[in-house]
Amino acid sequence: MSSDLAANDTGATILPSIETPEPATNGSSLAGVKQTVIDSKLPHGQLTECPDASAAVNAVQNHPVTQSVANGPVATSVKDQSAKTSSEFSNLANSRTTPSQPTATGQPLTHYHSFFGTLLSWNNPRASGIAYLSTVLFIFAARYLNILRYAFKLTWMTLGVTVLAEVAGKTLFSAGFTSQFRPRKYYTVPKETLDMMLGDVHELINFFVIESQRIVFAENVAASVAAFFGSFLSYYLIKIVPLWGMALIGTSVLFLSPLIYKTNKELIDHHVENVSNIINQQTQQVKQLASHHAARATEFTKQSVGDYSAKAQEMVANARGRSTSPVATKSAPVKTEPAPAYKSDDFPAAPKEDFKSEAAPSLGEQEPLIAA
Repeated sequence: MSSDLAANDTGATILPSIETPEPATNGSSLAGVKQTVIDSKLPHGQLTECPDASAAVNAVQNHPVTQSVANGPVATSVKDQSAKTSSEFSNLANSRTTPSQPTATGQPLTHYHSFFGTLLSWNNPRASGIAYLSTVLFIFAARYLNILRYAFKLTWMTLGVTVLAEVAGKTLFSAGFTSQFRPRKYYTVPKETLDMMLGDVHELINFFVIESQRIVFAENVAASVAAFFGSFLSYYLIKIVPLWGMALIGTSVLFLSPLIYKTNKELIDHHVENVSNIINQQTQQVKQLASHHAARATEFTKQSVGDYSAKAQEMVANARGRSTSPVATKSAPVKTEPAPAYKSDDFPAAPKEDFKSEAAPSLGEQEPLIAA
């Protein structure tokens, strides 16, 4: 339709005429569509925006409902939380530095000591919370989902689709569909990335090795005591709790214990100080009693040793005095064996008459007692 008004010589106004477009042929319409599509492509591969589509997009974006959703408090809160989460993950990644304090043997620690210390201290609560929830979800997935079976399923389905697409393309169009998506160069792991990964694995293994030795040799008494109670309880819980339950309990204790201490630090420190004072008082009393009893035992031992030494010296002196005295000492009684029993017939009969006395001869004529 013409938008201009034409005037004749007499000044009369002529109404605009309506122009009807000529019908396009089939070939010209297809060619026009093709040319429009080709012309709509920019040099960088971007399509030109259709005015109607652009107007519709702008209308949707400028709609009050869209603006209220995009710029409302919920969207603002989501953006703020996303930014804070990203910042905390960046701080957690930057905390991987080797601590300046070495071990008791003088060996340097690994950067995973500072990393796990930052993670478990909840200095970055969003990062620590996401790590804890991810670990718990992984434990439940390993328990209730057959991850290995699903991995094999995903593998055979992917390979089946790619093989069928390639065979079907070569059969129908003499060119496989899968090969069309094949990259010009296969991806390879750079040597620098591999060295970095191996270095991280080496540091992680050394972290567990060093910490286990520090716990065994009681470099940190509190950590050794906690490990003792943990292993002691696990010895009995393993009889009734499955492995995934033990993993869940261990993860919860490992992550939530520092959080509970951090949120109730004043109360816990107060009770710990009271318990420490009571233990110190009892220890002092025990030390005093032990020193008192030790002093008494030492004094009694000295007195007993003195008495026994005096008695020993007296006995030695008495023994030396008896050995030098002229008085004969009594001989020890000789043990005699009992005499055998005799009968009365073994002895001669006693004389019944008295002996007769004869006149004693003179001294000169005295007969010898034994005959010559």
